[in-house]
Amino acid sequence: MEKILEHIIKLALDEDIGDEDITTGAVIPADVRARGIFIIKADGIIAGLKVVEKVFKIIDEQIIYKIIAEDGTFVKNGSISAEVEGSASSILKSERVALNYLQRMSGIATLTNDFVREIKHTKAKILDTRKTVPGLRMLDKEAVRLGGGKNHRIGLFDLFLIKDNHIEIAGSITEAVLRCRDYRRKNNSEFKIEVETKNLLEVKEALNCDIDIIMLDNFSTDLIKQAVELINGKCLVEASGNINLKNVKEVAETGIDYISVGALTHSVKALDISLELQLIK
Repeated sequence: MEKILEHIIKLALDEDIGDEDITTGAVIPADVRARGIFIIKADGIIAGLKVVEKVFKIIDEQIIYKIIAEDGTFVKNGSISAEVEGSASSILKSERVALNYLQRMSGIATLTNDFVREIKHTKAKILDTRKTVPGLRMLDKEAVRLGGGKNHRIGLFDLFLIKDNHIEIAGSITEAVLRCRDYRRKNNSEFKIEVETKNLLEVKEALNCDIDIIMLDNFSTDLIKQAVELINGKCLVEASGNINLKNVKEVAETGIDYISVGALTHSVKALDISLELQLIK
């Protein structure tokens, strides 16, 4: 994971700096030092502070970085989340990439936590999806976790998730499940099997296949209740599609096990955070 994170950050820095940060190179002498603070400008859950540290260290190992508010904790408007000290040039070269990660991850964590708090009185858990920024899935999903949510499958490699297009090509839910079981046997794997369903008839078919998870895709609350009663604890149940902060409580109260929310990562609003620098004389 550490190598992947380093690779992601280096790509972002190369994208931003290119051959040279010409403004900093022109304006800031190489020997000038500065001290900076990361100021929170909106209440929320902070996430990505350790990623920021990695950004600085890749640019300049001599930068001193101190985390004040731990990842995953609530921060208030006006508070300071971290401090940085070192070469002013190095800090300025790191600034935008560091803030991009910190603001996005904190926005994801904050929104996730809003969902989690809405359903804390139920057994349901909030899940993320694969609707992440290409190349940033590891960070997006870490932010969900820091916000109190759970990670669904990381990619196409760690869970059999039979969706409508798989069913269409295979011919039926039953046939698709049989093919997954055959694949699992031939490859000596133990990955769980989940099936996406569109109606109660498909729920019944999936239930007869003795799988691990049934996903209820775009079901109304009443239909979710009926499906939960029909499944009756024989497997885990996930609700997905058109779930927001206004209706998530109602969905959770149906007795569902999981609620997946794509908006956690595909429509996130960044948490407002700034870095303010002062010259060290």
